[in-house]
Amino acid sequence: MSTRQISDVRTVLVGLGFIGHVHLDALRRLGVQVVGVLDATPELAKAEADAAGIPRAYRDLDELAADRTVDVVHVTSPNHVHAPQALALLRAGKNVVCEKPLAMNVAQGREMVAAAKAAGVVTAVGFHNRFYPMSAQAKAMVASGEVGSVRLVTGHYLQDWLSLETDWSWHLEPELGGDTRAVGDIGSHWIDLVEHVTGERIVEVLADFATFIPVRKKPLGEVRTFAAAGAGPTQDVPISTEDAALVLLRFDGGARGQFAVSQVSPGRANQLRYEVAGSQLSLGWESEHSEDLWIGRRGAASEVMQRDPRVVVPQAAGWLPAGHSQGLPDAFMAMYRAVYADIVNPTGGTPYYATFADGLRGLLVEDAILSSARTGAWTTVEGEGV
Repeated sequence: MSTRQISDVRTVLVGLGFIGHVHLDALRRLGVQVVGVLDATPELAKAEADAAGIPRAYRDLDELAADRTVDVVHVTSPNHVHAPQALALLRAGKNVVCEKPLAMNVAQGREMVAAAKAAGVVTAVGFHNRFYPMSAQAKAMVASGEVGSVRLVTGHYLQDWLSLETDWSWHLEPELGGDTRAVGDIGSHWIDLVEHVTGERIVEVLADFATFIPVRKKPLGEVRTFAAAGAGPTQDVPISTEDAALVLLRFDGGARGQFAVSQVSPGRANQLRYEVAGSQLSLGWESEHSEDLWIGRRGAASEVMQRDPRVVVPQAAGWLPAGHSQGLPDAFMAMYRAVYADIVNPTGGTPYYATFADGLRGLLVEDAILSSARTGAWTTVEGEGV
């Protein structure tokens, strides 16, 4: 057995915006050595490294790929560079953690999965919601048969950070964020989580997209994700990606489903919710009350089960005692603990975290949703062998 520890691993971050700092916090809490930063320019990387107390700023991707002392790279850059950056790093033998979406399209995703397999390294995609403890409890209850056969899967992912015409982010530009925005950015989390919890795959979709703000005011200066809009000069920019979407679903086990996704719902800063209705009972979970799992029954009292290591399945125990709330930073930390455990001591088993193959799976579902929104017809999710 390997004697290497997580604290021995040397990691670099590509991009240190909002989500990059979330990665950084989780890695430092685990004791990982974060040794470098790469960003859009050497000057930006140097400024970010100095501000975060990270020892090295890389000039470019080639310099990073050639650094044999680096074990893992976290790709937390804008969507359009995920594929070229991850491919270069995989070919250099690096373990790669990539934020979602894995790539801009299915073809890129397939190339990344093939490169990961050829490199024989650990890969992961940033679907951290799998690691909220009470979703692990839900997954265990479905797998045990306690829920019965899954009949209906419903829910939503709602945000408000793009609800004003003056709100701006690179996510709004298709060449940077992709042809689907609300679905690709946050709907991807919901899709991955419900497939993970239910063990069923989405096989057909029917989607309706809406762009409620067809023209936005883009600041002439740079705007970071979730940053407040400034008062400076702007230019009007037509918007082609969806602010919100409604999607009907058919699952391979016979279940039906529907979910709504929105980035323009005032007052909903970041709420992901799903409900699984089975033949025996129902389960409901939401991110804003992540320590609770609603259990619905017919003919008996429904209940809210709270995370308590003394009564939940081991995967749902978390790392703090009952009553000590865990949230988003803890989900990221739990995910990276699992990823890095496989890096220092590979087991060859099926990982609980999402791999590049899972990231490609998400791209396939999102591609079908986008196609359905354009045609108005039920659309089959291709690539069921993935």
